[in-house]
Amino acid sequence: MSVQNILSKQVKEAVNSIFEVQLETVEFQPTRKDFEGDITLVVFPMLRQIKTNPAKLGEAIGQYLVDKNPEIKKYNVVQGFLNIVLDDQYYLDFFGRMKDDPNFGKVPKGERAIMVEYSSPNTNKPLHLGHIRNNLLGYSVAEILKAAGNEVYKTQIINDRGIHICKSMLAWQRFGNGETPQTAGVKGDKLVGKYYVKFDKAYKEEVSYLLAQGKSEEEAKTQAPILQDAQEMLQKWEAGDSQVVELWRTMNQWVFDGFEKTYEKLGVDFDKNYYESNTYLLGKDVVDEGLEKGVFYKKEDGSVWIDLTAEGLDEKIVLRSDGTAVYMTQDLGTALQRVQDFAINGMVYTVGNEQDYHFKVLFLILKKLGYEWAENLYHLSYGMVDLPSGKMKSREGTVVDADDLIEEMVATAKDLSEELGKLEGYSKAEKEELYRVIGIGALKYYILKVDPRKRILFNPEESVDFQGNTGPFIQYTYARIQSILRKADFDYQENIFEYKLHEKEKELIKQLELYPETVILAAENHSPALVANYTYELVKEFNSFYQNVTILGTEDETEKKFRVQLSKVVGQVIKSSFGLLGIVVPERM
Repeated sequence: MSVQNILSKQVKEAVNSIFEVQLETVEFQPTRKDFEGDITLVVFPMLRQIKTNPAKLGEAIGQYLVDKNPEIKKYNVVQGFLNIVLDDQYYLDFFGRMKDDPNFGKVPKGERAIMVEYSSPNTNKPLHLGHIRNNLLGYSVAEILKAAGNEVYKTQIINDRGIHICKSMLAWQRFGNGETPQTAGVKGDKLVGKYYVKFDKAYKEEVSYLLAQGKSEEEAKTQAPILQDAQEMLQKWEAGDSQVVELWRTMNQWVFDGFEKTYEKLGVDFDKNYYESNTYLLGKDVVDEGLEKGVFYKKEDGSVWIDLTAEGLDEKIVLRSDGTAVYMTQDLGTALQRVQDFAINGMVYTVGNEQDYHFKVLFLILKKLGYEWAENLYHLSYGMVDLPSGKMKSREGTVVDADDLIEEMVATAKDLSEELGKLEGYSKAEKEELYRVIGIGALKYYILKVDPRKRILFNPEESVDFQGNTGPFIQYTYARIQSILRKADFDYQENIFEYKLHEKEKELIKQLELYPETVILAAENHSPALVANYTYELVKEFNSFYQNVTILGTEDETEKKFRVQLSKVVGQVIKSSFGLLGIVVPERM
């Protein structure tokens, strides 16, 4: 239990004992640097229930805490703030417990099971920069939820059907001359993406020709022969035409194989893949159920709708008049399918913020249908990622390819590492692996340190800086700690019960103490940024400690033991927190 939880309970006891008032909540904050204290109780909010002077209230609570808790050394009151000074023994006891806890910061697994959906690509193009943010967020949130005590299943729904898929297929038939990923020597997703771009080029040429023939813009866009052929191909696919289905399977498999290679580079994985070609017919039974319950209603043309105007939304179609599904129908059916498959009681959908409205409607419909687990649905909405060069467009081939960006990050890490001359004595293979660890770590940290809801302007070179709030800076600090541990001639395991803490040691332990509550907070907010920025603060605190005290050079054996132990635990927490972000930490750097 953290000091905040312990003190919260004792403050409530104090107020009840002195003033006969029951407090529901107690507010703490770190003590400001210019005042003496380790943690500060904010007295002002209590004045709503206790009619007295804030200074007197602070004094009364402070004296009660000192009398009742031997770990509270003293206190001081500054206006409406009670600054509490904890005895060194509190920190030593806490450190003794945490250093021997291999699961420090993680909660034992409970009964809650959550599915996290992320990636969800289309099979007509390779993954791009936007997919990278999606994958990194989804994977990290899944790991954080797991650390917070949940059973977690990671999934993606692959959009492997529709007119956009047929466009790539048709272009390959027309212009491909039978080439395959093997004959072309390229990843399958890149090959298929090339033909998506070729389709768009041919389509625009046909539209221009029709416009020159006197057709209106709308006529030209709908009557372009290549588009009509793609629409005919989709109809054949839906009718089960054997040749079209065989081509679809072949080209999709090229893309799946390509995706797997990118996922491996990114270090993300999935417990189950769902495919839209299997799920697009789901949900019609949900519509029938909703009609029976009076949640949906049928219009004269036979289409089925839900009226959400009372909730400040609008009317939403859930089934077309010809009986075909819309995306909402599929999402309703897929949600139910997942609950049946995994007995989950909550889901997180990692999807860009352009879909905010869709998920509001989806969650509301599921709640109206009476599903209890619908209370535990969350849209992990995130902003776009921009590069200094501007916006990306898939069909024009101007997208920032995920594989290309990953390789650029590795190359940037290589250039900076060689410039700084940090890798003497490394073999070529060791260097290449380290460049990859640094480059991918820089990419992940730069993206994950930002609140998911905010738009990012991604600067590759800035992200691979070895100074400041970056992945490489934190990785370098971890490697520095491992160097200290290697130089220490033995592993100091014994507990130290009597020791006068240096101020820098105390500040470092205070930061370590925040790790478990940071994990819980990050899980509650679905925000890897909280873990990323906590880790940066921990690393800053360690570097201040490192610069202000002697670790291995001190002649005091107890001091040396304690400082090596403290360094080791800081390293363990960095490794643990970076693990939640999906970032590897190098033992040497």
